This record gives sequence, C-alpha cells and structure tokens, in this order.
Amino acid sequence: MAIVVNLDVMMAKRKMSLNELSEKVDLTLANLSILKTGKAKAIRFSTLEAICKVLDCQPGDILEYSE
Repeated sequence: MAIVVNLDVMMAKRKMSLNELSEKVDLTLANLSILKTGKAKAIRFSTLEAICKVLDCQPGDILEYSE
C-alpha cells in the first residue's frame, strides 16, 4: 500500500512549471521535487494547503491511496 503523489499531473493540467509553483508556494525546488517524485515521507498540512490554493484543487487531486 502506498500514497501516490499526482502533483505532476495537476501541474500539467494547470500548465505550471516546478519553478513557478516553487515561487508561488514559497518552497525550495529541492523540496517540491522530492514531493513531486513521490520520495517525500510526510507533508505539512500548511504546505498541502498552499499547493492546493495555487493549483486551485483539492488534496485528493494531489494525493491518492493505492494498494
């Protein structure tokens, strides 16, 4: 079982680059890259909230549970 991060899918739908998202969310490129590649072990709710606000989406659009 795993949590799948679909950040790249939402970014593509919104035609937003990692650099642009990084600036708008105020996160480093390295941290966003870790999250985007699914290597993150945790995410703060404040970070998730900021990403959802910028991408105009819900947390379920970014995170998915898969067995």
